[in-house]
Amino acid sequence: MPEATSSPDLETLAALLESSGEYRILRRLRLANPSLPPAGTPMRRGVLVDVETTGLDPATDEIIELAMLAFNYSTDGSFVAPAGSFDQLRDPGRPISPDVTRLTGITDEMVVGRSIDCCAVDEFIEDAVLVIAHNAAFDRRFCERLLPSFATKPWACSLREVDWATEGFESARLSALAAGHGRFFDGHRAMHDCEAALDVLSRPLPRTGRTAFSVLLDSARRPRWRLRAVGAPFALRERLKLRGYRWEAGKGMAPGAWCTETDQDSIEAECEFLRIDIYRQPAPPIEARLLTAYERYSERSD
Repeated sequence: MPEATSSPDLETLAALLESSGEYRILRRLRLANPSLPPAGTPMRRGVLVDVETTGLDPATDEIIELAMLAFNYSTDGSFVAPAGSFDQLRDPGRPISPDVTRLTGITDEMVVGRSIDCCAVDEFIEDAVLVIAHNAAFDRRFCERLLPSFATKPWACSLREVDWATEGFESARLSALAAGHGRFFDGHRAMHDCEAALDVLSRPLPRTGRTAFSVLLDSARRPRWRLRAVGAPFALRERLKLRGYRWEAGKGMAPGAWCTETDQDSIEAECEFLRIDIYRQPAPPIEARLLTAYERYSERSD
């Protein structure tokens, strides 16, 4: 067999391997511009955001990379197309830990003297009616601390607002979602994650056949509640973590609590979980508050 050097040759070999039933091929994720939607389709502008940081605490750690990927989408979520990108590094003012460098590939030498152009960020997100992150509870807090304009936008979370497990995915990590669609991408840099998120959101889900983005849009449009499990037993903290709760320190007169957000359809089940599995009493001190579209995943909703 002659040596295969061109893309068609490689694709022929990949198809041959797959047809044997003994191999599964992953193809490099490459964003493509789809055909234009039908004339008259209502369209909106969204932005995918990802940050790399010096650590996990938005109160004390710093952004070292901000990436954004703008996209146009139909209001029913069936059409998604990339529309521009933004990616800048930032000097955090202190050494980047070896663990962060191993994870992201970002070194002190790469960020020295670098800063994020906040005016350019404002311009980039100005027309967006929705900001999405794959773990918005993390990214939004860092972004709002960097730039107040992020607080003026509704946010959605591609990690939590699509039921990836029910659709047959073993994990909601972006690398696992991409692999489930036969794709792979490099490393853990912020723009790679934005591109991977847009790719998996634009694809039909394996079981329902809907695009993941249309499911996310439906979730983003439904009422959402914030629950604070005040005084939850310390011994059950791991159960709360596994269910997606995160600890938030007290502010002013408000005590610290394990917190989560849930939609209208799930709030009763979530309160029942807290009553039976955590507090084990009929009237526990659960605080519930309906969020506005601009408070979801925000530190301002605490």
